[in-house]
Amino acid sequence: MLCAGGRSYFGVPRTPYVPGVQGVGVSGSRPVWFPTSAGMAPGDGSMAEYAVVPAADLVPLPEGADPVAVAALGAVRHRRAHGADLARRAGGRGAGARARRGRGGRPGGRPARPHRRRPPRDRGARSPAGRERAERAGADAVVTLDTEDVAELAERFRAVAAGPVDLVLDPLFGAPAAAAARTLRAGGRLVNLGSSAAETCPIDSATIRSRSLRLLGYTNNELAPEQRAAAMTLIAEQSALGRLAVAYEAVPLKDAEAAWRRQADGLATGRIVLTVGE
Repeated sequence: MLCAGGRSYFGVPRTPYVPGVQGVGVSGSRPVWFPTSAGMAPGDGSMAEYAVVPAADLVPLPEGADPVAVAALGAVRHRRAHGADLARRAGGRGAGARARRGRGGRPGGRPARPHRRRPPRDRGARSPAGRERAERAGADAVVTLDTEDVAELAERFRAVAAGPVDLVLDPLFGAPAAAAARTLRAGGRLVNLGSSAAETCPIDSATIRSRSLRLLGYTNNELAPEQRAAAMTLIAEQSALGRLAVAYEAVPLKDAEAAWRRQADGLATGRIVLTVGE
């Protein structure tokens, strides 16, 4: 929706074109995940019965992987994995408390179920249903995002954090990001992955300077093909093993318009995956 609607930093796409920046399909007899540059560069995307993709960009799915489940996980998961890697490369230290924030009621913040040793993670949710999903997914704490008051949100984050936070992975921006920045330790890092709350953020200069914070941006487009393939292979493997999941609903391609409207209005119950050939 972001690219197709012309609201991304890539600008308004050249039309007519087929949207869809990623998909899962069949190449020959193999199920594969694939990316496209639709909406970011001239060309068509994945929301069609057939898509033209360079063979080098195809990522075979492992045995037992559910194509729809992998499509739902897609770029969101490898964005966060590489967002954390970006923070480490920017000079962050290793283990410690960290916060991952995502709205439980919007596609930018779907909780997954990671089965691995990890530092504590706190999440934000804007609705009771989103809070329930985050808790069910294993969040150590969930903060309600029902206000734009930065000071109030910061107090909520501090109340559930196990001391100062080392790293914030932020798919929201806006007031939640400004509040989360106030919970960071000296030299802490905030990696922005998206803007599902707002395109601008009321973070104040004093917060940044007083703690020498690192504010970093991330885009999937920076990934080399081999990095993208490695990330998607891992995601698909964990999905097949039942260790990684995300809330989604499968919608026939013919119903795409109605599904997009529900998503734009915040009424979708999960990430929307368009299906074809049914």
